[in-house]
Amino acid sequence: MRKKIIVITLVSFIIFSLYRFSFSLSKEKDIYKQLDIFAEALSIVEKKYVEEKDARDLIYGALRGLLSSLDLYSEFLTPEDYESLKVETEGQFGGIGVEITIKEGLLTIISPIEDTPAWKAGIKSGDIIVKIDGEITKGISLNNAVKKLRGQPGSKVNLTVLCDSDKKLQEFSITRDIIKITDIKRSLILENNIGYIKIAQFRENTAKDLISALEKLKQAGLKGLIIDLRNNPGGLLDIAVEISNIFLEEGKNIVSIKSKNQKEFVYKAKSGSNKYLDIPMAVIINKGSASGSEILAAALRDNNRAILIGEQTFGKASVQTVIPLSDGSALRITTAKYYTPKGLSLHEKGINPDIVVLEEEIKETKEETIFEEMEKKEEFNYRKDNQILRALDLLKGIIVLANK
Repeated sequence: MRKKIIVITLVSFIIFSLYRFSFSLSKEKDIYKQLDIFAEALSIVEKKYVEEKDARDLIYGALRGLLSSLDLYSEFLTPEDYESLKVETEGQFGGIGVEITIKEGLLTIISPIEDTPAWKAGIKSGDIIVKIDGEITKGISLNNAVKKLRGQPGSKVNLTVLCDSDKKLQEFSITRDIIKITDIKRSLILENNIGYIKIAQFRENTAKDLISALEKLKQAGLKGLIIDLRNNPGGLLDIAVEISNIFLEEGKNIVSIKSKNQKEFVYKAKSGSNKYLDIPMAVIINKGSASGSEILAAALRDNNRAILIGEQTFGKASVQTVIPLSDGSALRITTAKYYTPKGLSLHEKGINPDIVVLEEEIKETKEETIFEEMEKKEEFNYRKDNQILRALDLLKGIIVLANK
């Protein structure tokens, strides 16, 4: 009897949640009609299914199906999944260091996180994980995939990967590690007073950290700036907007958001003291640049503020909101789609750079021997990065022309 009361209570909870978050008032009658069918099916499962099932498991299963039927990025989070998500946003967790999604039913890499086990093993954006520890991933949920990839530091996970570059299967044995996410991965003056900033993700303190990095570069004589968004999977929408605001004049459109019923909200650049409006800029992008990093890149390009260099981006132009539920679980649901200042949707299309420069490592030459001591002291050597070098050459030329 107690179990039936729990089931009825939870069904009522679902009715309220669906009514509040998913449907309009005009469809109220149809909602209850369809929920009658759901309650009927739930009752049959409870009475007829060969094994006893916990009421919570049945409801959670129904919610997983509901959210997964919406799009690639909406999902139901159990209390355990929700807690795991909170840990991830704190910037440190055990795993291999990849951002993943389900694309056309396949477990796909959005981007590897720089200097993590996956990055060092050679996992690339667009690669498809076919098996995890011998188990086929087709049909796997995003939550289950995350659970299988994460684990104790020092433990191994075996992956069968369909590489995007050559469409061949490759086996990887990767040792998990503590994944520490640093928003501003690198900030320094390269040469000719041209600064370089690598932004890894957009989280709560990213904009503040970026302003601090820019101030230090300014004191060092900053005359041009390269922003590296390669393998940046995005993050918080407000932070992407806040960062765009740093480089744009007041009133310039950054991004427009369209929610249900085509209600539109336009984010515009605001006034402020921490502005960098005059320095020439280049932004480096690739297939691992997604969501928030695409918002930033498009805002700077559409407002003629920066030149984009590199490769086509991932193409994720939807906004997800995490809505907690009363029992500690949550819904991560797509609540809007975003459009560039020119009104274009990048969803499943991505951004094409102004100048296409493929990623390739430049081999050392005899003339580079003078930099050997520097290379021993630091792992980062931009002279081996073709895309950074092209961005440098571009900004050098712009600065020379400006001076003339």
